[in-house]
Amino acid sequence: MNLRKIAPASNAFAFPLLIKSLLNNSKLLEPEREIVYRDRTRYNYFELHKRVAKLANVFKNLGLNGGETIAVMDYDSHRYLESFFAIPMTGHVIHTINWRLSPTQILYTINHAEDVVIIAHADFVPLLTQLAAQFTTVRQVIVAVEDTPMPDTTLPVAGEYEELLAGASDEYDFEDFDEDAVATTFYTTGTTGNPKGVFFTHRQIVLHTLAIAINFSSTAAACRINNADVYMPLTPFFHVHAWGFPFLATMLNMKQVFVGKFEPEMTLKLFMQHKPTLSHCVPTILQMFVSHPATQAVDMSGWKVIIGGSALPKSLAKAVLQRGIDVVTAYGMSETCPLLTTIYLSNQDKARLDPDAQVAARTRTGTAAVLVDLRVVDEAGNDVPLDDETMGEVVVRAPWLTQGYFKEPEKSEELWRGGWLHTGDVATMDARRSIKIADRIKDVIKTGGEWVSSIDLESLIGLHPAVQEVAVVGIPDAKWGERPHASIVLKAGQQATIEHIKAHLEPFVERGTINKWTVPESIAFVEAIPKTSVGKIDKKVIRAGLLVV
Repeated sequence: MNLRKIAPASNAFAFPLLIKSLLNNSKLLEPEREIVYRDRTRYNYFELHKRVAKLANVFKNLGLNGGETIAVMDYDSHRYLESFFAIPMTGHVIHTINWRLSPTQILYTINHAEDVVIIAHADFVPLLTQLAAQFTTVRQVIVAVEDTPMPDTTLPVAGEYEELLAGASDEYDFEDFDEDAVATTFYTTGTTGNPKGVFFTHRQIVLHTLAIAINFSSTAAACRINNADVYMPLTPFFHVHAWGFPFLATMLNMKQVFVGKFEPEMTLKLFMQHKPTLSHCVPTILQMFVSHPATQAVDMSGWKVIIGGSALPKSLAKAVLQRGIDVVTAYGMSETCPLLTTIYLSNQDKARLDPDAQVAARTRTGTAAVLVDLRVVDEAGNDVPLDDETMGEVVVRAPWLTQGYFKEPEKSEELWRGGWLHTGDVATMDARRSIKIADRIKDVIKTGGEWVSSIDLESLIGLHPAVQEVAVVGIPDAKWGERPHASIVLKAGQQATIEHIKAHLEPFVERGTINKWTVPESIAFVEAIPKTSVGKIDKKVIRAGLLVV
């Protein structure tokens, strides 16, 4: 192909897509809006800019000159937001440590990422002290102290966070540099082996932020957001940059409310005081919050909640819609920054669809976001029919997908085989190219030569009025290869038997929603279902426990 190019003026500026531009935009709209941390800290965007500059000067005073990795081990807070900007804007890489990992995994990620400085909440100092002898690159630790004195530690403490900021200048000239410089890194866990490091550049973060803005603010649809929203994230900042929304909220001057360590009582107090209109979380957190006795009399109408991380159960969707919560599904993964799809439910759809149809629409995985190329392919790499029945793997391309795993070239090639990022998710696609995730490839149940979606079974079982939570996994079967097993947590004060659950599923068999042979014969009532470090159901732990039994 012959392409036409025109030489630019010799002094034309090639504007780089840098994270500092997202922060700079927050000076232009309503910088008087506040950033709130629990019941402890409140300040406006003018002060945010000063504090980001102060933190940048702290790094300079510590002898950091760019290109090094600075980790953050904290709860969702104003400090984390400041780090989201100050670290990459000074040319460094922010490593968001997942403090819910095991100590061994945390140590691995610190050493593998080559962290030189860690900003840590005082709560995590004892753990870091235990690990310190095995650090390979960490030189200094900045400790954030709140209600307790500086803890005793043998760590190389550079100082207390607020004291260091107080002694730093609030002026800093953030330079322009290559937009392809790495800005962030964090680690995703798999079924085996060590966590894998994914990384994203300034360009990718900026484009992802703009894509979120377009997808959630440019259409007259469910969960429409704008800069008048009050933003209260319920997803940890360490989980895929809190899905990228802190960058968006800052760019748009939203009022931001951070709950810190998640505690239902404090979260409710902040909810009542600041009346958030926009949040995002995994289904487990939403279930925990709305089912808490103290929230039953709270008016939640108009609260927009974006669900990701795992499938939104129909029973939960129905319950929160009845309370006036505008809940929608979005889909992505650690490797994708994360946005890939969102559901589209127009105002007309909201008006004409009955409650059951609304639930069905809001719990789909959705259509590809702007700039996302998405396919559902069979094992030969061919697109599956658009019949919403034939399953295949979701493969994607977008300008913000990680280009590989840090220092793991073989796994990177496997992730990007054939020039498409392989998600490992099994889905169907309808005529409007809206997809519905059926399962993870590793979780799909293969029985009698047919694929059974554990997510579909969980959704149907979850409609039983006594069921609080359910997880379905495949267990070995000599005749069929695998058969479904259901682990069920009942609601407080409710009772049910295995026969009750089977009888509940019979109408769905009769209507053809599921086949008779997909009804689980193996059902266990349990007190709790294992969760991963980011609140997803941990099916590998469930399967391992069943195999031991």
